Amino acid sequence: MMDFIWLLAKDAFWSAIPAVGFAMLFNVPPRMLKYCAMGGALAHSLRTLLIHQGMPIEWATLAAATTVGFVCVYWSRRLLAPRPVFSVASIIPMIPGSYAFKAMIAVVELNISGVTMELIQSAVENGLKALFIVGALSFGLAIPSLVVYRNRPII
Repeated sequence: MMDFIWLLAKDAFWSAIPAVGFAMLFNVPPRMLKYCAMGGALAHSLRTLLIHQGMPIEWATLAAATTVGFVCVYWSRRLLAPRPVFSVASIIPMIPGSYAFKAMIAVVELNISGVTMELIQSAVENGLKALFIVGALSFGLAIPSLVVYRNRPII
């Protein structure tokens, strides 16, 4: 149990760093950087927790992005700042770079080595996984704003 808590703590720390880095790249005001770090740490740690519990990475990413989206809506109202100030930087650590890289390497290998079933499978599998993760990130950030900023009643 302590090993898993230590894993989540390390995951939170290391995912807060790129969130702050991209927030600085996007010219987020310095007083908002701590919220971007907390959002990135929360998002990636929650995704790691859900994956550890057996949830597929795509659904875990959707749940984490939706949770962070609701937290960012709360922060934006409390701190009087636009929601993307927090939300965009918070989801950056969950971008599926390794899956996209593996898909592109498989496509390049297809060109160099010739067509094999293993390379096609690797390219399609990793490419689709990266695509679904990016889709989960975008839907996860869109859902809270659709729910909270709704002008008409739902019923």
